[in-house]
Amino acid sequence: MSDQIRNIKGTKDLLPSESRLWLETESIIHNFMTLHGYSLIRTPIFEKTELFSRSIGQETDIVNKEMYTWDDIDGTSLTLRPELTASVVRSFVQNHLGNLSPLNRLYYIDSSFRRERPQKGRQRQFTQFGIEALGSPNPEQDVEIILIASRIYEMLGIEDLEIHINSIGSTSSRTQYSKSLVEYLERYENELSDISKKRLRTNPLRILDSKSDKDIKILTEAPLISNYLNKNDRKNFDDILKLLDDLGISTIKNPKLVRGLDYYNGMTFEILSNNIGAQSALCGGGRYDKLVEYLGGKSTPAVGFAAGLERLILLLKENKDTNPLNQADIYIIALDESANAYSFSIADKLRNKLGIKVICETLRRSMKAQLREANKNNAKFTILIGDDEIKSNQVIIKNMEDGTQTNALIDDIENYFGVDYEYK
Repeated sequence: MSDQIRNIKGTKDLLPSESRLWLETESIIHNFMTLHGYSLIRTPIFEKTELFSRSIGQETDIVNKEMYTWDDIDGTSLTLRPELTASVVRSFVQNHLGNLSPLNRLYYIDSSFRRERPQKGRQRQFTQFGIEALGSPNPEQDVEIILIASRIYEMLGIEDLEIHINSIGSTSSRTQYSKSLVEYLERYENELSDISKKRLRTNPLRILDSKSDKDIKILTEAPLISNYLNKNDRKNFDDILKLLDDLGISTIKNPKLVRGLDYYNGMTFEILSNNIGAQSALCGGGRYDKLVEYLGGKSTPAVGFAAGLERLILLLKENKDTNPLNQADIYIIALDESANAYSFSIADKLRNKLGIKVICETLRRSMKAQLREANKNNAKFTILIGDDEIKSNQVIIKNMEDGTQTNALIDDIENYFGVDYEYK
């Protein structure tokens, strides 16, 4: 017997016991996005490596350590996408979507790939949903993004949410701030974590996002970027906060919130939950007004968010039954082979005309075993059919809730369940 082949570390099978919850959640997200005027976009799972090194940033952990990259047969470097914003923006530029409308509202639900340490709610292949709004520079667009993100979780019954928000300002504001931050941190360089020592020379703002206890302690007295925002940056951020307050959305100003990708500018935010342990961030996003231009398009303001579906599912599992119940409204029990064609014909028409779930027996089991299977599938009714039933042109319909049985003409069975039916 050959050795069993197992799934790759950091990947996970989605089994039938969980898939119903995933489908329900994805359906809710699709409907929710549509109600808000967002249109679905799907992009390839692999792109040219340059797309991500240019957009995410050469000095980020994602590009340096976590991407699945290989050379194609023609020598082109390709990468499984580690996130979706860059791919969406590439598509926006390539397909000239900006020429079709001054504002493009797009959303996605799709897989991404990062070779990082698997953790609760995050695998090496993971699913993200998110939105990108391209075209508006105004605070109300930022607010719409945050509003949609928060309402999704509220609608799904997720509690104990916190919205952390910050502004990392324009390029000029960040340049001045970075200089002051480096000057401050250089005094503690020998005490910084190894990764922060490297970032001090390549991407100092990322040190603000450090999870190292040593770094966090050092950063308590670090200068704040809010003190370096120019007049326009400050007004824009104040307008966002006021609009959110007017809508009754509570936020926590977090001056160390910078997000992990180089393309961000202006407003950044995260939504956190205290119910999933240390990895509490459910979603995050912000403004990226320069990315379209970086990728060869016209200057286009943009803002969006991305959220992990796995972390959302973890929270929903606490409140929802994930057993594969309610798989059938009707289970048709075939008592002998002669009943098979009748069973399939009846099932087909019940599904097509009534839109109800019907399961047919195909294992040729005993009636007792089939009744057990009907119970396992939580069927509301069973239809029993065999030689005797075919000869009498009647089937036995059993109500599985109260155990009552009724005879019904085969020719009239759909009428019994609600529509006129002529068996042929």
